Amino acid sequence: MATGGGEDATAQRILRITDIDLKPLEYLAPISGYAEEPLVSLEQAVEPLVPILPEVQSHAYVAKKRCEKPADGLTPDESASIMLYTMGWMPLEKCLYSVLNNTLRATDRQQKLIPWYLYLRLFLNALFRLPLLSTHVYRGV
Repeated sequence: MATGGGEDATAQRILRITDIDLKPLEYLAPISGYAEEPLVSLEQAVEPLVPILPEVQSHAYVAKKRCEKPADGLTPDESASIMLYTMGWMPLEKCLYSVLNNTLRATDRQQKLIPWYLYLRLFLNALFRLPLLSTHVYRGV
């Protein structure tokens, strides 16, 4: 996992900022199908992703341990699904957020997203349940 300083952390930050230009130029149909999936534990949600991301289960374990008592009203599984998305590991092109983002950008994404349905259901449910926050955000130009 790339945290703190160093070249790995710098590479991760650069990848997260610069991968926006990888978005497709054509219109993509909305994703569908994941909402019908049941809400399951994080362990169950990442199981179909193992062929795509062999290390995902160990990172999910770490995320779940770090989210045993979330303070935001989410369940530990929901909170850990968000943390798992934010985690980076080497190689960066093989970490969850990178592979998921590339899959979401694919023109044939509907078929490629099927293994992601359980995770997407848990992850998006968690995002929708986050408490609203009103604050100022500044950015440099």
